[in-house]
Amino acid sequence: MKIRLENVLKERKTTIEEAFKLFDELEPATLDFMIGRWKGISINSGHRLDGKLEHSGWYGKVFFNLEEVHPLLYFTEDKTAIYSVEPTSLFGRTEHAGNEEATRVFEQTKEAKARLRNTEYRGRSCATMVYDELPILDVFVKIDDTKVLGVMDLKGDPEPFFFVLERDNQSTIHLDV
Repeated sequence: MKIRLENVLKERKTTIEEAFKLFDELEPATLDFMIGRWKGISINSGHRLDGKLEHSGWYGKVFFNLEEVHPLLYFTEDKTAIYSVEPTSLFGRTEHAGNEEATRVFEQTKEAKARLRNTEYRGRSCATMVYDELPILDVFVKIDDTKVLGVMDLKGDPEPFFFVLERDNQSTIHLDV
């Protein structure tokens, strides 16, 4: 598994079947483990969001506690700070990647827009980010002490979206939430 996982992390590409195989082999993340700030990258597996989050300025997520989660953090244009984005505009933002001026003003929010809970997914209890206003679950398993593999489960979407979060609690980039 280690070589397969290293290849997926390096290439940032795999199949859905292989991603689920890795997901099933990794240890479920705990709620306490997820607390903190995380920088994200997509794992391309054929999902329509592959690469679009990064192209639109996505930074990652922050989990302050079980009730205060900012699920979508984005870089400012000069990349000196990150801010929280309204998740209900997720799909509009990624489809219009590159048109930052038209989306930044109305999408920014200071409110937490998700919670952290344990849910059962693929037969195991895993730390899961539950969006407040969208039928989306982000489920996490541990890669190591600083990284998790996440799978976005969107109700009605036949394909899952895979991503990796890497702990970034020491970053000097200002968090504006």
